[in-house]
Amino acid sequence: MLIEKNIVKGKFIKRPNRFKAHVLLNGEELVVHVPNTGRCREILKPDSTVILREENNPSRKTPYDLIAAYKGDMLINIDSHIPNKVVEEALIAKKVEGLEEYDLVQKEKTFGNSRFDFKLTNTIDKKEYYLEVKGVTLENDGIAMFPDAPTERGAKHLKELVEVVNSGKGAGVLFLIQIDNIESFRPNDEMDKAFGEALRYARNNGVDLYAYNSIVTENSITLNKRIQLIL
Repeated sequence: MLIEKNIVKGKFIKRPNRFKAHVLLNGEELVVHVPNTGRCREILKPDSTVILREENNPSRKTPYDLIAAYKGDMLINIDSHIPNKVVEEALIAKKVEGLEEYDLVQKEKTFGNSRFDFKLTNTIDKKEYYLEVKGVTLENDGIAMFPDAPTERGAKHLKELVEVVNSGKGAGVLFLIQIDNIESFRPNDEMDKAFGEALRYARNNGVDLYAYNSIVTENSITLNKRIQLIL
C-alpha cells in the first residue's frame, strides 16, 4: 500500500511515553505521535533516522506520526495501524497462500464473544474463515519475533481461534513482518513464554499459521512472501 501523505525524515531524540516522541526536523525539536504502543527500544534509539508522516488535521496536537525508523540499513515500519490494511489489500488480491478461495473479505467480525480482524467467506461453498493479524517489528540477527512485550490478549486470541476450528470453520493467524529481507520468524519465548505455548497449542489444534515479510520503503509497505516459521 502506498502512503499518500507527505513523508519527511527526522532524527529521533527521545520517547517520554508510549504515544509521543521528540524528533529533530530541519533543526527544530518537535513532539510527534507514535502509532505503536510497543516498546520498540531496539529501533527508536537516539540519533536514529526516523520517517514521519505529515498529518494535516487542525484538531491534532502533533503535526506528524512517526511511522518507521532505520535500524542500521534496515528500514522498519512501526505503524500498528498498517498491518491490517496491508493484509486486506493482499487478501483481496488473493496473494495469501491458501486463502485464495475466499472472495468476500470483511473486517472486524465477531465469532461468539470474540472479535477477529477478518472474516473470509467463500460465497459459493458458504465456507467461513476467521483470520487474526499480528504486526511484527522486532528483529534479532535476521530473525523476526513476536511479541516485543508480554501480551495476554495475544495468547487469548490464539485460544479463541481454536474454538473457531472446533466449530467446523477455518481459522488462522498471520504475522506480518514490517521489515524487508527477513527469511524466518519465531515466537519470542524469552519475552512471553505463554504466547509461545499458545501459538504451538493453536497450531496443534488446527489453526493455520502464516508469516510473511514485506517490501518496505519510506512511503509504502506491501506483503511480499511467506517465510519460514520456527516453532
